[in-house]
Parts: sequence; C-alpha cells; structure tokens
Amino acid sequence: MSDLLERLRAGLPPEALITDPDVTASYAHDMASFCEAGTPAVVVLPRTVEQVQHVMRTATALRVPVVPQGARTGLSGAANASDGCIVLSLVKMDRILEIGPVDRIAVVEPGVVNAVLSRAVNEHGLYYPPDPSSWETCTIGGNIGTASGGLCCVKYGVTAEYVLGLEVVLADGRLLTTGRRTAKGVAGYDLTRLFVGSEGSLGIVVKAVLALKPQPPQQLVLAAEFPSAAAACDAVCRIMERGHTPSLLELMDRTTVRAVNALASMGLPETTEALLLCAFDTPDPLADLAAVGALCTAAGATEVVPADNAAESELLLQARRMSLTALETVKPATMIDDVCVPRSQLGAMLAGTAAIAEEYDLTIGVCAHAGDGNTHPVVCFDHHDPDESRRARESFDAIMALGLELGGTITGEHGVGVLKKEWLARELGETGVELQRGIKAAFDPLGLLNPGKLF
Repeated sequence: MSDLLERLRAGLPPEALITDPDVTASYAHDMASFCEAGTPAVVVLPRTVEQVQHVMRTATALRVPVVPQGARTGLSGAANASDGCIVLSLVKMDRILEIGPVDRIAVVEPGVVNAVLSRAVNEHGLYYPPDPSSWETCTIGGNIGTASGGLCCVKYGVTAEYVLGLEVVLADGRLLTTGRRTAKGVAGYDLTRLFVGSEGSLGIVVKAVLALKPQPPQQLVLAAEFPSAAAACDAVCRIMERGHTPSLLELMDRTTVRAVNALASMGLPETTEALLLCAFDTPDPLADLAAVGALCTAAGATEVVPADNAAESELLLQARRMSLTALETVKPATMIDDVCVPRSQLGAMLAGTAAIAEEYDLTIGVCAHAGDGNTHPVVCFDHHDPDESRRARESFDAIMALGLELGGTITGEHGVGVLKKEWLARELGETGVELQRGIKAAFDPLGLLNPGKLF
C-alpha cells in the first residue's frame, strides 16, 4: 500500500489522490442492487491523459487492479470496486474540447455530463441524440462504457452509433487512437466499436470524437391510455408496422404511473393499465400525432391526448424520466432489469413479467422504451426481509430467462457488470465467451482492468 501511494504521488498532484477510508468507501459501488463491492486502496481523480497513463503504468508495475468510473449512475455493478484496487474516477476530465458545425462532431473528455454536452451543441444548432434517463448526471465516458441508450433510440439509435473515434489509455499505459473524425471510414478492424460497451475492461477512454446531427424541430408528445398492457403493445406494433418514425415511443404500466404521481403529483391518469407516450420532431408533428392517435384508438386506447405545446410535451417527458426514481419509493429497494426483446414480442414480455410478479408475490413496475422493445421491469422489495429479497432475486432471473426465450437479450443498455455475468455466458454460449475472453487477454494480458466484470 505504501509503495503504491508513493509511486502514484510521484506523478500526480496531491488533490488527485483520495485515501480517507470514509471517502473512498463512497466510490465503492454504483446504483445496482445485489452486486458485491470491495474496498478500494485509493481513489484517483486525474485531470490529464498523462496522469491516467501514470496510473496505469504504476498499476501494471505493481500488478494492482484498476476500476474505471464515471458518475456511478450505472445499474449493473460495472463500476464496483474490488478489494485493494485503484478506483480511477474520470469525472474531473470534463472539458468539451471542440464543437465542429461543419464536420458535425464534438470532441470531449470522458467526464463531460451528457446534458451539458447536449445543451452546448444545441447552441450551435446541433443535436447529440443519446439521452439516458440519468442524462443530467451521467457522463459521456460512462455512456460509452455501457453503450447506453435513452428515450430517443427508436429514431436516433444508441451511443455506439455516435462514437466516431476514441483515445484510450491501455492497461500498460500506452495511448491508442482509434476511429476517425470523418463521416466515413473503414480502415482496419473497428476497434472503436469494440471499446463501446466494454465496461472499462479493455482500456480507459480519455477522449471521444462524437457525431452530431442538425437540431430537429421541437417535438410534440401524445399520451394514450390503454385498458391493458397488451393493447398498448398492439398499438406499438401498429405504429412501427405502418412505417412511422417517432422520436420517442415509451410505455409506463399502472404501477409506474401511480408511483410517478405519488412522487411528484404529475396528474397522470391512474385508472389506466398502460400509458403510451409517442413523440414526433418532424416538420408537421401534429399530422403525425393524429395518424398515430388513430392507430392507438384502433388498438383499444380509451383516450388519446396530444400535447398542445412544447411545455406540455416536456412535462410528459419529465414524468417518464422520473419513472425509475419513482419506483424506488414503492419499497425500500429495487432491482432494475433491462431486457430487450423483438418489438413483436413486447406484449408477451409484459404479460410474462406480470405472471412472474404474481408467482413471486412481488410488485414489479415496468417502464419501457417500447419502440425498441427495451423493457425495464423494476422489482420492488424490502431488502430487510430475507425471504422477500430471495424472491426478488429469483424473479429477476426469471425475467431474464423470459427475455431470452422470446428471442431477446439480457441487456439493451445497462450493461452486464457483476449483476448479469452468469446470464451473459448463457446468452453468448461457450464459444462466444471463449472468443471474448481472448479479446480481453489481448488488450489486458494481466487482467488488471475492471476485474470480475462481464466474465
């Protein structure tokens, strides 16, 4: 320990090192439940690429594991510390280095907060689409590490589609540049995409070149109430089958709606079994909303209410964004699942989740990026009750098994981390795991980067 600190101090300013156990403990885990976390030896908050390189060279020399972190808003334990590790928090590397309206790119450090970047590029008439629900606090580096999504993915896609190039500090301290600044480029293997979603297990992202789009018109939102989740999912299928491209297509079940109302008095309709939110940012959103409204009515919607203006639309989006926070108030603890299924199986996924809730005698609220088939069943339970905690964990596993049975994946945007290691192996299969471990060994032969995650 003393040798580690001495070597780190040789290349870092005093304020970059945190050794107080009471403080380092606060960096030990992200927001996931049921994920073990160790005790870090030290927390390092670098401000420069050179400082990150110094940390990795020191870690390699002493064979000390390193756990990269962003804002720790993750939900899979991917940022959890291991015993005796260096926690490498990138939140102080928070500069927007460049915004290029002609090339439609932004160059940023990993600690830039998603919402800060979004607002900065808006001032140039540009748009950075990925918008996780935690966008006011989560960082671009964390978004890249988990390949995060958000509300707009149904039209604009996920983080991976906006990462053009990276600068990455490798496990031994070397600096690797991947990708490009150009609109096109196919030179060599796509190492950039390999790092996106790798959860800090292959290298430390210290700079990112991000693609931007022209800022679209202000979107308008429609809210549709349904007497059942099945009817709402039917509407989703009709909307997508007819070729509509909403900028947002989100679903909240009755449990979620009531939780949001209880938390923030949003005035959402508590009599509904499922609330569908659909938005368009097209030149004529009212016409698009009218067409979608007719499809919702045909699918059995009891009421369809388009927002009159941008302010009403934003209020509805705020309600959706606070869904996970609201469900956390239902019981003392939650487990947030992240199963993505083909859109055509969305109804079966929600019906199966309801059956699992009944089988295990638990409250499970569901909010979903319905246009993507990406569901977030939230298991609400009392972690002080051993039996209820056991049932919560078993129901969580049952939901993931259901997703795989329906042709889906165990995670659409939250990542694997510690929480879903066993399930990743089931999804990938033996050969898939073997090859992925080989990739890990090529980049990190000593196994120092975020050990115990993914595999």
